[in-house]
Amino acid sequence: MLKNRRECSVLHVKSKAFALRIMRLVRHMVQDSNMRSLHDQILRSGTSIHANVRESEFAQSSSDFISKLYIALKETNETLGWLELFHEDGCLDERGFESMKADCEELLSLLITSIKTKKANQLSFN
Repeated sequence: MLKNRRECSVLHVKSKAFALRIMRLVRHMVQDSNMRSLHDQILRSGTSIHANVRESEFAQSSSDFISKLYIALKETNETLGWLELFHEDGCLDERGFESMKADCEELLSLLITSIKTKKANQLSFN
């Protein structure tokens, strides 16, 4: 039953797909030793989004749930910043950047909506 709930969550599915895209992006970037730490940064922030969404699924409370999604929101914004830098530096072409940027913006929207909904539900039960 829990497996089905996760599979139905749009945020779960989208954050997992995005994490996989980030992993593939880093794997295919030119492995310049001077850029290694930057590649590691986008890999950490881009995969952390999904990790925090997963953690939120077993949150201990509404506040914990919201906290995990806020962390995912911050990681999404950080990842978007890295994508912009890689694009402006020429490591990421226009098409790839626009596609990944759209995914980031969709995740931002989903996370913000989820946080607002949970906060509204908290207020209605108090």
